[in-house]
Amino acid sequence: MKPSKLTTWGRLFWMFLKTNILSTSGPASIGLLYKETVGKIMSEAQFIEAVGFSNFLPGSEALKLAMFVGFAAAGLPGTFAALLGSILPPTLIMLAVAAAIQRLQGEAWMDGFIQGLGPAVAMLILMVAWQIFRSESTKTTQARILLIAALSAIAFWFNVPSPLVLLGAGILGVVIFR
Repeated sequence: MKPSKLTTWGRLFWMFLKTNILSTSGPASIGLLYKETVGKIMSEAQFIEAVGFSNFLPGSEALKLAMFVGFAAAGLPGTFAALLGSILPPTLIMLAVAAAIQRLQGEAWMDGFIQGLGPAVAMLILMVAWQIFRSESTKTTQARILLIAALSAIAFWFNVPSPLVLLGAGILGVVIFR
């Protein structure tokens, strides 16, 4: 007996809600989604096609995969059920964080907390960059590192606006990493 449309929509909603609560990133959720979908909603070949399709297009892999699986299982209503299950957890978390920040705005300790985040985020970015560049220690890579460091220091000292720094970094990336 084939399940009703409402049951299929509920299953899609629950599957993506559970996946997005248990896994915080798109690529990490693929294994869990594989277990939840293959043999129950779609074949392994369809799932592999869905993953390939979601990696091909720009945007969030998790949302594209939800749309593909939802549509394959139950058409357009299935797409909306899967998307709702995917976006509900991060949306509720962001609303809770925004409400907490709004409520605590103006507190002296909160201002210090926010100011402390800047160096922590900068250090996190530096650590990731170090791990990426440490894995490739050729002379070409070392020259690239020095160039990027020098240009970053110049942008910092001359207080270059962030959008221009990002645009320049993108152009530089195209030139030196092709």
